[in-house]
Amino acid sequence: MADEKNIAGSSGSELGVDEKNIVNLSESQFSRSDDEGQEITWTDEEEKVLVRRIDFIVMPLLILAFFALQIDRGNIGNAMTDFFLQDIGITQFQFNVGQQLLSAGIIPSNMILYRLGPTVWLGSQIVAWGFVAAFQAFQKGLGPFLVTRLLLGLCEAGFIPAGLFTLTRWYKRGETTKRFSIYFLGNLCASACSGLIAYGIEREAQILQQRVLRDDPSKFQPRKNVSWTELKATLTNWRLLPHICTTVLGMAPAHTMGSYAPTLVVSFGFDRLKSNAMLSIGGWILLVTNLVWGFGAEKTKLRGPWVFLGVLILWGLTIGNRVLIDSKNANLRFGVLVTATAFQTQWHAINGAWMSLNARSAGERSITMAIFVMGANLAGIIGSQIFQAKDAPLYRTGWTVIMALMSVALLMSVIANVQYWLLNRFQKRKGEARYHY
Repeated sequence: MADEKNIAGSSGSELGVDEKNIVNLSESQFSRSDDEGQEITWTDEEEKVLVRRIDFIVMPLLILAFFALQIDRGNIGNAMTDFFLQDIGITQFQFNVGQQLLSAGIIPSNMILYRLGPTVWLGSQIVAWGFVAAFQAFQKGLGPFLVTRLLLGLCEAGFIPAGLFTLTRWYKRGETTKRFSIYFLGNLCASACSGLIAYGIEREAQILQQRVLRDDPSKFQPRKNVSWTELKATLTNWRLLPHICTTVLGMAPAHTMGSYAPTLVVSFGFDRLKSNAMLSIGGWILLVTNLVWGFGAEKTKLRGPWVFLGVLILWGLTIGNRVLIDSKNANLRFGVLVTATAFQTQWHAINGAWMSLNARSAGERSITMAIFVMGANLAGIIGSQIFQAKDAPLYRTGWTVIMALMSVALLMSVIANVQYWLLNRFQKRKGEARYHY
């Protein structure tokens, strides 16, 4: 059949890197034979059906779990408008410290995932944070508040990078960007799923594995441990620096807004309870912008320009919020603020997909995704202390700090784009494969 796939040579990774271990693998390691000793082949239509099946089984499970995680993390900002500080008996500074502890729960998640597999590791995390979140209802006073935030951080920290790495194991390189964005929606109303059902016959399981390996042999995982070489290569990869700086500096304001946006709306003169509902407008728009960025990046096969555009828009809206601090026009201030929330994180998933695509092996990809989320957690630690009680209610200093952070984040996104443009010119002269851009 003209449209059948066969096992003949994969182009491998598009990066000009040393992949001796992959090249030396025998062909039998990338393919399995059926009962009659024939090579596994399949049609384009079979592959499309299986990809759709993954989309409707794997993706909803991850999104639903992410939804539960974000509900727990984000709802505390709404509670702030309902006298949370007074009810618990803590100050605003102590609240900020608790938010920092939530983001400080950084553990070597993906190294554990690499050994245990997603079924055991992700499931264990969800159960653990579910218990901690349930017992939050009984907290009273500074000690219990800080302990529960720290425990939540420890239990939740590994889910996001583990989910991202899991997606790279199910999808080919050209399919991950859009799925990363869909995964980061997190708060979509995913259909209730009872669990990952059996895929049926052996043939389908083989196709699912082979389609990913033929697209990117670096995803072959003969080991259950991340090697020291892979760890060292990732930690010394200077190309990751502008990505991480963009994440840390660009995501910090989003964490600030997660805690204080409802309070800001109240300070504009709007009703205390209605402020939460009003801010949800930005959240719903963010669902759309997240999808637009994800589908746009995958359609154009470009990641860098979309990251830059997202940071640029947020930078402009941040300047608008800072300029309007003394404005008496409550509707205008609310409009700019809610628009900023609608464009504050849609570039984040694209940045993660960009980093993943340029990883040179499964082990490096696992560590890279962990570093990516650690950067977001560090952003949470920074963002939790930007707004201080002495700066209320206008938070003039806080907005100035946010504007400075976004300015540097914008510069870092430019550097990330330029570095790959220059590196690809050098690679072209040497006749080597290009980096993903």
